Amino acid sequence: MLKMKKISETYDMRVYTDAGDYFGDIEDSIITTNKVSGWKIKSTKNSFLSRVLGSAKGVIVPHQLVKAVGDVLIISRTAIPSRPEGTEE
Repeated sequence: MLKMKKISETYDMRVYTDAGDYFGDIEDSIITTNKVSGWKIKSTKNSFLSRVLGSAKGVIVPHQLVKAVGDVLIISRTAIPSRPEGTEE
């Protein structure tokens, strides 16, 4: 059975990749023509985003990359931003 969730219930929800990495927290949703088209994910302390992005505040993840929404949001690992050429971890 499909459960409905209010958008307001998703704010500050934790986001994980399908590989189990903590990605960040939901800051906002992007709604176009009555549908969610994307999610603004903020970089938080100890999140995967803070390690990859450094000082950037977050990323926008297209809704097509969302695998599940429940107590947490699970996204595809293809949403992980890649490092620019020539940078090291």
